[in-house]
Amino acid sequence: MKSLFKKKKNKDEGVPDLTINRISKKADIALNIWFAIWTLVCVLPLLLVVIVSFSSEQSIFENGYSFFPSEWSLAAYEFFFKLGDQLIRSYGITIFVTVVGTVFSLAISASFAYVLSRSDYAYNRLFTLLMLFTMLFNGGIVATYMVNTQLLGLGNSVWALIFPMSFNAFYIVVLRTFYKSIPVELIEAARVDGASEFKTFFRIVLPLSKPGIATIGMFTMIAYWNDWFLGMLYIVDQEKYPVQTLLWSMQNSLEFMKQSSANALEYAEMAANAPTDSGRMALTVLVVLPILLAYPYFQKYFVKGLTVGGVKG
Repeated sequence: MKSLFKKKKNKDEGVPDLTINRISKKADIALNIWFAIWTLVCVLPLLLVVIVSFSSEQSIFENGYSFFPSEWSLAAYEFFFKLGDQLIRSYGITIFVTVVGTVFSLAISASFAYVLSRSDYAYNRLFTLLMLFTMLFNGGIVATYMVNTQLLGLGNSVWALIFPMSFNAFYIVVLRTFYKSIPVELIEAARVDGASEFKTFFRIVLPLSKPGIATIGMFTMIAYWNDWFLGMLYIVDQEKYPVQTLLWSMQNSLEFMKQSSANALEYAEMAANAPTDSGRMALTVLVVLPILLAYPYFQKYFVKGLTVGGVKG
């Protein structure tokens, strides 16, 4: 890649001059149009999902998916909120799993990555190879299921939604590279002042690594929030379903609503009025909305965290 700066010699003094190469106005307009198109490609489908979730089934049947439905309706959301306690309980479980899982995963990733970033650690190479090995090979679903349920006893437990996802080798590699960008002189100065390894890590390394940790934290939070597979695999009692597994069950089988309803008459009424297309879109909105609300807080760290963590070595 050519440098953004072009050296020019001053005729009078013979001193090199640095001039910034600027793109032309036409190229600038073309780039803006290109990024505007890609923005619309990303935003319009999400906007359509929200609009369809507020559309009536009759409007969808007559006109299909449209940005301008002929009739607006809250039937899809009313239908799902009729589950009442079950939906609230599932949201509570998901929030608990997301918060505790993110904190636990960050604690493991941040501490392990710091150890691997220290070149003076005797077993640095060994544990780095063991960590990278997990990125290439795993025990498979059957072996993992047997270990988590029979050996660790996590079956039908909320901890089965947390522990299997708590270790991610890729995140550790990113944080390890981020730690290496911190000047060694700072750590040596802290050691000279008598700071212990824990104090150096918590008082110096972690504050300087806030962009990288926030970025990894956002990725981890999204992974925990969006996970439905672990709930389907390990959770037996429907009362312990996280919201993703709950919504997956609702979308794939009305039998779940039959078991959740107070009586057969209520189930018959719910089944008769069950929205289909608008219901699917409402499910998507219920799942995506919390992440959309949380993302602006992490966005300011996102680019810096990935850039420093992925480039410097």
